[in-house]
Amino acid sequence: MATKQYKASVLIAEDEESMRETLKLNLELEGYEVTTVENGPSVIRAVKNEYFDLIVLDIMMPDMDGITVCETIRMQHNDVPIMFLSARNSSADRVEGLRKGGDDYLTKPFNLEELLLRVDKLVTKNKKIREPQTISDTYEFDGCVIDFSAHECVDKNGQRQELSKKEAALLRLLTEHEGEVVSREQILQIVWGYNVYPTTRTIDNFILNFRKFFEKDSRNPRHFHSIRGIGYKFTK
Repeated sequence: MATKQYKASVLIAEDEESMRETLKLNLELEGYEVTTVENGPSVIRAVKNEYFDLIVLDIMMPDMDGITVCETIRMQHNDVPIMFLSARNSSADRVEGLRKGGDDYLTKPFNLEELLLRVDKLVTKNKKIREPQTISDTYEFDGCVIDFSAHECVDKNGQRQELSKKEAALLRLLTEHEGEVVSREQILQIVWGYNVYPTTRTIDNFILNFRKFFEKDSRNPRHFHSIRGIGYKFTK
């Protein structure tokens, strides 16, 4: 179900070893990259250090329950899809899980094929959301021009500047999401293309370069904005 070119990454948080291993094996057979943890605090640590396309989260876990874990992740402005697994099957429990930020809720015992279908659906939906609208190979704003394919730009002074491949990719991502906040997690996954993050200082340095190229007053940026604790935004 997962695509061949890119292995979607799934984090399984389940304290029961047999269930954890069963889920891991079956998701790996479907082509997913799988990480497993046993408790809530481990989920929080894993999410801070890696990008995941989906979290399969047991509600009844030691140290920190799944609902609290989900709330903590959402407070960090991380919109990774979360599927709850729970032995509780009342409508009130289901509503509570979804209200607290979950995207799906599956009760135990569950049909394995149904779980795999739901996982595929959430991963596919998340992938579509992360894919920006395409724009042409050149982009103009405020007298500046970016040529994405040639990896160069014309800056605020009319000077031609070379861009690295990643600078061009980040500029394309931000301009394609013009007016929207793009999270650090999205940038690191889409531009750098791997799960273990480099430091976010790397992105900050790119943004500083963009301000030198394109901003008339780099201390009071009009186009390239840092949104504290969340990400970055380009406005035309």
